[in-house]
Amino acid sequence: MKDLKNKNIIVTGASGGIGNSIIEKLNIAGANILASGTKIEKLDQLKEKYENIKILKFDISQSDKIEEFVENATKELGGSLDCIVNNAGITQDNLAIRMSLEEWQKVIDINLTSTFLMTKSAIKKMLKNKSGRIVNITSVVGHTGNPGQSNYTASKAGIIAMSKSLAIEYAKKNININCISPGFIKTAMTDKLDDKFKDAIISKIPSARLGEPEDIANAVLFLCSNQSSYINGETLHVNGGMYMA
Repeated sequence: MKDLKNKNIIVTGASGGIGNSIIEKLNIAGANILASGTKIEKLDQLKEKYENIKILKFDISQSDKIEEFVENATKELGGSLDCIVNNAGITQDNLAIRMSLEEWQKVIDINLTSTFLMTKSAIKKMLKNKSGRIVNITSVVGHTGNPGQSNYTASKAGIIAMSKSLAIEYAKKNININCISPGFIKTAMTDKLDDKFKDAIISKIPSARLGEPEDIANAVLFLCSNQSSYINGETLHVNGGMYMA
């Protein structure tokens, strides 16, 4: 899939397991990448591994600085933006009756509001190009719900609805906005789960295994490419059959 050669792409949350895999796939496809995250040491490791990528430390919770970040990132990429992958997000789990307003608001602010502001700023850049691709990473639990995650599931469901609305607004401008909804993926987070709990999760997955970060990266590669040019406002489910829309 070499139609990403010389395409300028921003990836947030690039320092995590899924982010790493997304960077690797886009790099192989020939894209010019701006990798962003909060951990500079991990971004430096990406820079050493992929010499042609740019890195920029940024915390997406700084909502008042998001437009400035997208501006600086676009400059680093040479002045234009073809695609953004909004992969960054957080969890702060608790049962509803114990969940503080701060726990609720922080997850909504970072996962939903900041993703909206990132998308909004990217659209402004893409309108100048008269084309663009936006990929928002959601979650299977944004469709199914999950106990202890009312804040997280609300934020991820909100991203899906928001992306549909924005896709309608900008489809005529040749800007496609889609979501990827991962199921349970092998990451540092799932590695910490005890075997009994992990087996219980796997028992609910028809494919009978956890997904690999590469599975999400392959979906990102597809939605960033011209091969997905007639797909807009959709959610691509990557969950081994755990949830079938």
